Amino acid sequence: MGILKEFKEFAIKGNMVDMAVGIIIGTAFNSVVNTLVKEVVMPPLSLMTDGIEFANRKWVLREGVAEAEGTQLVEEVAIGYGALIEAFLDFLIIGFTIFLVIKFMNRFRKKAQDPEDKREVTPKDIELLSKMNQLMEEQNQLFKNNYPNKK
Repeated sequence: MGILKEFKEFAIKGNMVDMAVGIIIGTAFNSVVNTLVKEVVMPPLSLMTDGIEFANRKWVLREGVAEAEGTQLVEEVAIGYGALIEAFLDFLIIGFTIFLVIKFMNRFRKKAQDPEDKREVTPKDIELLSKMNQLMEEQNQLFKNNYPNKK
């Protein structure tokens, strides 16, 4: 019965719900990023590279030998370096695209967390931290004024 009690506490505390929401949003975000890369970023790059497909590039170590009926007697042995190049380029493009999306989203978060900006509603924890920071600065200034020789 201990494991059921632990699971109940885990589910009630919200850890399971938070995890589920994170996974669902991550999956949706993955779909957005893949569509952005495949449909927006890759077409101009394809034009720039004149339609080169790296996935087909390989270094053949041993040619394949085919029989008359279309079956192969000896399979081709090749190093598919083009697939590695394509995966590396995809990684760079997706990484840079995610960087731009996060940077764009952070711009809105900074506006929302600015306690001086009255157009955006500042969360309570940010307001409290901002007030604590102001009080600490005032205390430091008072300390410097009362004890000027101390460092």
